[in-house]
Amino acid sequence: MSVSTAAADQSLCTPLPVLGRDVTVPLVTGGEVTYAALDYAASAPALQRVWDDVAAYAPYYGSVHRGAGYLSQLSTDLFENARRTVAEFLGCRAGDQVVFTRSTTDSLNLLARAIPAGCQVFVFETEHHASLLPWQHADVTYLDAPRTPGQAVQTLERALADRGPYGPALICVTGASNVTGELWPVRELAAAAHAHGARIVLDAAQLAPHHPVSVTDLDVDWIAFSGHKLYAPFGSGVLAGRADWLQAAEPYLAGGGASRRVTRREDGGVAVEWHETAARHEAGSPNVIGAYAIAAACKALTEAGWDSLVAREQHLIAKVRAGLAEVPEVRVLSLFGADAPRVGVLSFVVDGWNSSHFAAALSAEYGIGVRDGLFCAHPLVRTLLGTDPQTQGECGAPEAAPGEKSLNAIRVSFGAGTPDEHVDRFVNAVRELVRDGAKWQYRTEEGRCVPAV
Repeated sequence: MSVSTAAADQSLCTPLPVLGRDVTVPLVTGGEVTYAALDYAASAPALQRVWDDVAAYAPYYGSVHRGAGYLSQLSTDLFENARRTVAEFLGCRAGDQVVFTRSTTDSLNLLARAIPAGCQVFVFETEHHASLLPWQHADVTYLDAPRTPGQAVQTLERALADRGPYGPALICVTGASNVTGELWPVRELAAAAHAHGARIVLDAAQLAPHHPVSVTDLDVDWIAFSGHKLYAPFGSGVLAGRADWLQAAEPYLAGGGASRRVTRREDGGVAVEWHETAARHEAGSPNVIGAYAIAAACKALTEAGWDSLVAREQHLIAKVRAGLAEVPEVRVLSLFGADAPRVGVLSFVVDGWNSSHFAAALSAEYGIGVRDGLFCAHPLVRTLLGTDPQTQGECGAPEAAPGEKSLNAIRVSFGAGTPDEHVDRFVNAVRELVRDGAKWQYRTEEGRCVPAV
């Protein structure tokens, strides 16, 4: 390593402490090893600080918005303060609403229920199913996968220019691909949408954990993301943005909390006056611990400093890409090309290997957790693999025995809690498996490749 490279490495921040960083797992070849969690794109490990904050609050947990007691009032304040923290984290505008949901999927389904009648929706085929599928009951146009960021903008502009009678329109787009990690030209897509009188919602599930995300700076109308990808457990998500469509729509769920006033009508029925605040779409007892965990993660990432976090992640990305580039049998999947900016998510295939077999060997023989399959982004992965779009596949690995061709890929993903050692072990493991083959025998069991016992 050169002096300049060593100095640059020393300037990088250390990994943020996360739960599970010292967990050991058994190897089929004998012994144990510290687990290398490299599946952040599915669920990132909880930050230790988030866990500590939640543990400190847990004894004071109480009902939200409904109780006169001290713990209820404390929990209500904490829940609403979490909303304000998230609004600040996302750079929300005055008048924007922050609605707590269960996940990105839940957030986008909520918005799909709230779009005005006759709204036209435009979605690239490259989206995760969470943002590809909720619009089934709308007038939806699916756009082909672009091969450059500029082509993405041009494709959207043409589609908007050619759309039918002028009326409400919505574009749903990812900020960073959950398959390739590539960054999308969100600001340019937002400008194109607004120039044609349309609105845009940003699926930030893979972007928010890796980069600062601002409603104002990106000029998007809504942002959706999940707590479990932002180092926050307990099943919570966020939909944040413009209030008008949300206020005009029927509540996502009907029940207590969403209703401001309920009375009996003279005809014997029930009349309901719904809230116009975020509570309109938060019926039932809210997930206060999940909301608090998201807010704690927002604070922790902000205080750690995005410049340092991004610089360190780019350092890890460079390591992975350089290591995989040294193995000719490995093909990294990409829409926009090798030099496209990306977050810590890369998918690849290995010549001569079933992807499920390869991932199973990484886990069983090296203690490395990655993901294999179609990553709930079937059209995109099929496009990247160059396969027949009608070919069957699943979110997990399809039924294919070790050594057989499979319609899936391998994904490695990492973030603020990933130490260099995990990335180094992964690169070395890929090199050894390709060179020497697996040390163990594997079989297919219920669609998964597992060690034979």
